[in-house]
Amino acid sequence: MDTFQALVLDEKDEQTNLDIKQLHKDDLPEGELTIRVAYSSVNFKDGMVAINQQLAESYPLIPGIDLAGAVVDSKDGRFNAGDEMIVTSYQLGTGHSGGFSEVARVPADWAYPFQKACPLKKQ
Repeated sequence: MDTFQALVLDEKDEQTNLDIKQLHKDDLPEGELTIRVAYSSVNFKDGMVAINQQLAESYPLIPGIDLAGAVVDSKDGRFNAGDEMIVTSYQLGTGHSGGFSEVARVPADWAYPFQKACPLKKQ
């Protein structure tokens, strides 16, 4: 899992490009949780980032304002490898690389355990 693919928005000579790139885990931004992304949706805000670059705060940037997946590495005692998480909002996909990637790294405070957010069984 040292390398993975991601959709990357980058700027060069005042021109933006959106390409699928091979990245290394060291290319990810700071954060306490590294997550293997299983799902990410596409919505209007993602279009504003990817097409109009209206909300992109810096480059290069992996768009995707939400993600769901499993923790592969945690530097936060609240979460363990294998925990299924949902991450949405904050600066995800606008100022902090987001969910259009096979792997993401995010601040732990942005993550919410999947079973609490969307329980599949009655509790």
